[in-house]
Amino acid sequence: MRLLLLLASASLCGCSHTANDAWTGQDKAQHFIASAILSAAGNEYAQHQGLSRDRSAAYGFMFSVSLGAGKELWDSRPSGSGWSWKDFAWDIAGATTGYAVWQLAR
Repeated sequence: MRLLLLLASASLCGCSHTANDAWTGQDKAQHFIASAILSAAGNEYAQHQGLSRDRSAAYGFMFSVSLGAGKELWDSRPSGSGWSWKDFAWDIAGATTGYAVWQLAR
């Protein structure tokens, strides 16, 4: 539900411009890997703070996705490269992978 609200908010944000980019490339791999690492790190941090396994997983996933959304909002500035739904999709895929790997490691 939170992800749906985030996506709805992002689509209504009035971004100044969007990027015209490809689905593949070095920056897409960077989005994926960074989001996976941030998701797993957020999970681990939340667990060390005493949160339950489920709450830490949600915390880590949302931490990663929110940073990805923030990056795209930054890119949507007039002087930026533009909001990229493709980058954001790779962010979500990476966050999901980081979540899954962290869960499997537990």
